[in-house]
Amino acid sequence: MSATSAASPPSGTAPVPATVRLRMAGRALFIRLGVLPFFLAVALIVFALASDRFLTAENLVNVMRQSVYLVLVSLGQMMVLITGGFDLAVGATVALTSVVSALAMAALGQIFPDAPVLVIALGALAGFAVAALVGLANGAGVALFGVSPFIMTLGVSSVAAGGSLFLTGGVPVSGLPAEFADLFGFGRWLGIPVPVLVAAVAVAIAWVVMTRTRTGAHLYAVGGNIKAAKLSAIHTGRTLVVAYVLCALIAALTGLLLTARVESGEANLGGTLALESIAACVIAGVSLRGGIGRVETVVLGAFFIVLVQNGMNLAQIGSYLQMVLLGGLLILAVIFDQIRYRMMMTA
Repeated sequence: MSATSAASPPSGTAPVPATVRLRMAGRALFIRLGVLPFFLAVALIVFALASDRFLTAENLVNVMRQSVYLVLVSLGQMMVLITGGFDLAVGATVALTSVVSALAMAALGQIFPDAPVLVIALGALAGFAVAALVGLANGAGVALFGVSPFIMTLGVSSVAAGGSLFLTGGVPVSGLPAEFADLFGFGRWLGIPVPVLVAAVAVAIAWVVMTRTRTGAHLYAVGGNIKAAKLSAIHTGRTLVVAYVLCALIAALTGLLLTARVESGEANLGGTLALESIAACVIAGVSLRGGIGRVETVVLGAFFIVLVQNGMNLAQIGSYLQMVLLGGLLILAVIFDQIRYRMMMTA
């Protein structure tokens, strides 16, 4: 028997049609990455047809710069979602960090007028400290007292938002060191905006934590099966607290960058970040049931959300209708997440 005849399919076996192979490949891609590749392809086609400025290099660079803040918040949200929870307080944490750090910098600037680096460092430390308290409150409520993540983070969000307004009276906090905005708001290094560099470093650290450390493995284990994680001697309560604290600290970093961008402490920063970060994660294939999610796809998911907002702006779609479309996008993402989960269970 020749090698050719040995390698040929058995007689009577029909070749697989190209359409079937394409459908199988699409199914495999959907199970692995979620709905993001399909949404991204549709968005690129629709908005490219709607505006000839959409796919220009200048616009794409602008989208990249604008997506920094959502990318950061989505990284923290991903860590909580992987454990089977979610954090509705990320937007309020951003605002509280902005207010507290700005108040600290303004006060310390009066004491140390010739030491802007010290003032910025201490102000940032104050912002991170108050964000850590928010994360501890969320984690303790969920892990130690068994409160639903929805109720716990919603309540903490209300407390943090109210605290921001109480501290400022609704008035922006000014008097920050000029060096703070010059470096972290508008600065460039090697031609790259500093916020983009900060986000790149944060993404790299998050990838290492989630894929190369025990902490990341524990987060996936708790989200995958918390009972099995307990039987494997994983301290599930501590793991949940760590997830919420990390989420709050990343939100604090976002708050500091936004404060530098607007050059003042604002109590209304981050109002839509909770919804947008959850949407970015779910669209990127992070399961609402926990245990599934990848850093690199979450980054692309956050970029996709900002890209859609940018495309809607170029298409001159009103801001109110944009809220409707973004909410619909989240609903579709959740529906496709359910379908994807069923496919994974039957694969």
